[in-house]
Amino acid sequence: MYQTKIARNQETFELLLEYYVGARRLEDTWFVIAEMKAEGFSLNSHIYSQVIGLYRDNGLWRKALELMREMTETKIPLDRRVYNSIIDTFGKYGELNEAVTMFRNMQREGIKPNIVTYNSLIRWHCKSGNVDMALEFFTQMQEEGLYPDPKIFIAIISRLGEEGEWDLIKKNFENMKHRGLWRSGAIYAVLVDIYGQYGRFQNAEECVLALKSEGVQLSANMFCALANGYAQQGLCEQTVKVLQLMETEGIEPNLIMLNLLINAFGIAGRHLEALSIFHHIKEIGISPDVVTYSTLMKAFIRAKKFDQVLGIYEEMQSAGCTPDRKARELLQTASGVLKKRQGHGSKS
Repeated sequence: MYQTKIARNQETFELLLEYYVGARRLEDTWFVIAEMKAEGFSLNSHIYSQVIGLYRDNGLWRKALELMREMTETKIPLDRRVYNSIIDTFGKYGELNEAVTMFRNMQREGIKPNIVTYNSLIRWHCKSGNVDMALEFFTQMQEEGLYPDPKIFIAIISRLGEEGEWDLIKKNFENMKHRGLWRSGAIYAVLVDIYGQYGRFQNAEECVLALKSEGVQLSANMFCALANGYAQQGLCEQTVKVLQLMETEGIEPNLIMLNLLINAFGIAGRHLEALSIFHHIKEIGISPDVVTYSTLMKAFIRAKKFDQVLGIYEEMQSAGCTPDRKARELLQTASGVLKKRQGHGSKS
């Protein structure tokens, strides 16, 4: 755009910025923002929320907060997208009190939290071990009349399962049924079975048939939740089966689902199968994202193929995908092991 005769107007800048943010190209995003400010163009709330998310994913949460302050100073109203981005940023970096404060501010401003808001609060509280607070938000979400996202069930069930709180898992199931959320309850029950490995729904096909018989509307989100349940147990064949069932239902597999499949093979120690899924993603015309690359890196670290981790990282950079904090940590782990090996080799 900068070396052509294309008009440098607000709309053109916004389109370019949206592209760079979507492609996770941090340096290019910074450059466009600087150019916009230099030419007197302003960012709207939609762009702000996207850039905040990009900063969050790259470990730059303080810069994300600077953007929020900038919005306040320039009197750009914080809308729900911006609040959700900030809440998720605080949650991701363990600043849960600040996340809750932003949630309360959001409510005071008369902005109604949505499923994305509650997803963030529940997920990060579960991850930090504060299950009581996560369950409080889970209850509040249902009282607000919001249909629980199956992905949220995974966060709650896996955390409670790790702590041996199966009675509490059962209590949540009963509460959902009491509120009339029987379809959510059916999905919840299936995921509990998968995580608890009780055997009833260890077959993906039987699991989907059971949900259909309960009148559950099959969706990409639901299939992703099921795939994630099987993937976290290292049940690769069942994760693949979920993908096949999804295609049979006429639902296109997305990058999230394929990333879950890479993760399943990685957990099972089958790094070559994980790599084949990675190649399949590219062959069908989907661009791998930073989660794809970091999940593949993790699979190769599990397989102790540390030298190949460096190659995956370099490929990610060559593809124009900006590594996030997780990817950099994985690179550091692999590099550290290789340096130690070289040190031992030189001593001998």
